[in-house]
Amino acid sequence: MKHLPIVLLGTLALAACSHQAPDAAVAAKSAPAASGAMQTAKAAPKQAQPAFTPPPESAIPAGPLGDEIRLGRAIFTDTPEHAHDYVGNGLSCSNCHLDAGRLANSAPLWGAWGMYPQYRKKNGHVNSFGERLQGCFRFSMNGKAPPLDSDVIVALESYAWWMSKGAPNGVKLAGAGYPKQGFKPPQPPDYARGAAVYAQDCALCHGADGQGQQVAGRNVFPPLWGPQSFNWGAGMHELDNAAAFIKANMPLSRGGTLSDQDAWDVAMYMDAHERPQDPRYAGDVAATRAKYHDTPMSLYGTTVNGHLLGSGVAK
Repeated sequence: MKHLPIVLLGTLALAACSHQAPDAAVAAKSAPAASGAMQTAKAAPKQAQPAFTPPPESAIPAGPLGDEIRLGRAIFTDTPEHAHDYVGNGLSCSNCHLDAGRLANSAPLWGAWGMYPQYRKKNGHVNSFGERLQGCFRFSMNGKAPPLDSDVIVALESYAWWMSKGAPNGVKLAGAGYPKQGFKPPQPPDYARGAAVYAQDCALCHGADGQGQQVAGRNVFPPLWGPQSFNWGAGMHELDNAAAFIKANMPLSRGGTLSDQDAWDVAMYMDAHERPQDPRYAGDVAATRAKYHDTPMSLYGTTVNGHLLGSGVAK
C-alpha cells in the first residue's frame, strides 16, 4: 500500500470538507422573473435555533422507572464501575458526551434519542438506539457489546429517553452531535502545529504523553491515545469529528477559544498517535483501511513520522 504523506492527507481532508457552490450566472439565468417588490425585498435574517434544555436531574421520578434512569446516569458517568464487564479501557461515556450527556455540541443524549432508528453506513443496516449504544462499547470503550436486553443497555436507554422528554422525534436539534457544518481549516491540518497547540492548551490536563490523569484509579482527564484510549474504530479517530468536538468543548470550560486552524491541527496531532486496533481488523492493515477507513478523515493505515498507524500500539 502506498502511504499518503501528512500534507496530502491534510489537503484531502480540507477538500472533503468543502462544498461547491452553484454557478451564480447559471442560477441567475434559471431563476424565474421576479416582481419589482420581490427584487427589492430583503430576506429576514435567520434566527439561531436555541438548543433543547433537558429536564434537571432533580426531576428524575421516584420508583422503579426513576431507579432505572439513575442507573443509566451512573453507567454513563462511571462506565468502568457500573458496566465493567463490557469495557476494555478506563473511559466513561461522559468523557466525550460532556455534563453527563446534557451539554449541547458534545453529542448530547437528547440530540440522539429521537433520531433512531436510522441507517448507519458504518454497519450497513438500520440501527436501533440500543444498537448505537452497543457500538460505543465496542469502539469507544474498546470492549464488547452488551446484549440489547441487558441491564446496561436498558438503563442507558431509559436515561436517554428521560433526558429527551419534550424533544421532537425525527428532528435534528440545534446542539445535537458535534458542530461540523461548514467547519474547515484555513490551511491543511499540520502535525507540528498541532503538537504546539497540544503543549500549550491540552497537556496540562491530558499529560504531555496523552495518557490523561487518574485519581483513585478513575480518569479525571481521559487518555487521548495509547492502550487505554478509544480504538481505531471509534468516531473520534476521524479528524472532522475530533476537530469539531475540540473546537466546541476544549480546553475544558473554554470551548470556542481555539481557532478553527488550531482545532484541526491538534486533532491531527491527537489522531496521528497509536491506539488499540480496530476490532474489525482481519490481519491486514491495508485491507482494513480499504474496507472501513477509506476516507481522508482517517489516518488509520497511513504512515506518520515513519510509523504505520494501525500496526500496533507504540511503546
